[in-house]
Parts: sequence; C-alpha cells; structure tokens
Amino acid sequence: MAQAVEDWYKQMPIITRSYLTAAIVTTVGCSLEIISPYHLYLNPKLVVKQYEFWRLITNFFYFRKMDLDFLFHMFFLARYCKLLEENSFRGRTADFFYMLLFGATVLTTIVLVGGMIPYVSESFAKIFFLSNSLTFMMVYVWSKQNPFIHMSFLGLFTFTAAYLPWVLLGFSVLVGTSAWVDLLGMIAGHAYYFLEDVYPRMTGRRPLRTPAFIKSLFADDTVVVTQPANVRFAAPPVQDIHQD
Repeated sequence: MAQAVEDWYKQMPIITRSYLTAAIVTTVGCSLEIISPYHLYLNPKLVVKQYEFWRLITNFFYFRKMDLDFLFHMFFLARYCKLLEENSFRGRTADFFYMLLFGATVLTTIVLVGGMIPYVSESFAKIFFLSNSLTFMMVYVWSKQNPFIHMSFLGLFTFTAAYLPWVLLGFSVLVGTSAWVDLLGMIAGHAYYFLEDVYPRMTGRRPLRTPAFIKSLFADDTVVVTQPANVRFAAPPVQDIHQD
C-alpha cells in the first residue's frame, strides 16, 4: 500500500506534486500547531505596511482544518491539477505555472478591490485564504476544455463536464459552506478561459503569452500530439466524482 502511494506521488507532474505537497505540509503543520495560520492569511495592511509579502503566496497553501472538506479539496487538487498539467498543458509546464500565477493574481486583486467597495467590503474582509478558490479555478478551466465528458456525482445523477462547476457550487450551498469561495474561483477561471481561448480566436492576439523569464525556469520538452481538428486532446474515460 505504501509503495503504491509512493509510486502515485512520484508519477505526478512537477507543478501538481509541488502544490499538493505544499498544501498538505502547510495544513498539517497548522493542525499540529507547528505553524500558525495567523502568519499565513491574506492581510493587505500587513503586506503593505509591514512588508509581509509572503502572505500573498502562503494564503494559497492553507486549506483550513483537516476534515472531510479538506479531503474533498485535496481530491480535486490532485485530480484536476494533474489532468490539466498532463493533458492540456502537456510539455508546457511554464504555461501551466503562468496560468496558476494569473489565477492567484486575479483572486488576490478581487479580494483587495472588493474590500474597498461599500456594502460588499464586509464579505470580502472575511476571506483570509484563497486556496479553495484557486482549486476551483482549475476545475472550471478543465470543465471548459473538456465540456462533453460524461460525469456522475455521488452516483445520484449524471451530467457533462461543462456543468461540473455549477454542480459543485450547488453542493457547497447545500452543505452550508460559503458560495463566495467557489464563485471567485469561477470568475478567475472564466477570465483565464476567455483571454486564453476565446479572445485569441476573436482577434488573433494572445494577451496571456507566458513571459520568457518564466519559460526559462522550466525545461519543457517539445511534445507533438496527433489529434482531430478543434479537439485539445483525446477525451479520457467517463469520470466519476466520489466523496468518501
């Protein structure tokens, strides 16, 4: 069993493995009180006045207490982050890293700007960690790139992947968690999808071209994939979502 888990972990692509490791180590460390969440959460005042810039990054690693919700998000992080990196971004690690950087920037900007708008600032002020939102962004992007894959939710009903974010949003509302977190992820995911997939087809320009200095950080191999026209990659088998 241990060997199987080790092999599964080693077979993960670099970005997925790194993010999953950072998330688990950070969350477990906070649960054991080795690390304090108060040193990790997003606090604009401390970032600007005390120069605690690490908060712009660490708030994406902490997934709150270790419970069923934590396992739920680790499942989605491991699954959809891996699917994106191995398929849509195969051989383009730098582009995948840039997608996550773009998403993190959009999410942070929304929270910071939202915190200054009357009547809604109180809601945004309660958002201290954006890890769940970034995970939801990955799910949204994957669903947009694989809209026709058939899925099943808890064995209760089937649907196509295009509706996956909405199904999960509805589930979050049913279990009493904040819908804001999922909505922010959907906004960031749609912003990336529009600028990377829709806008270039409309104008011929690609505004989210990965900067050269980020590409220099990753040694990507050139991958040639034979595929039908207008299809990003071959659809995997029918996927099921299970909650333990």
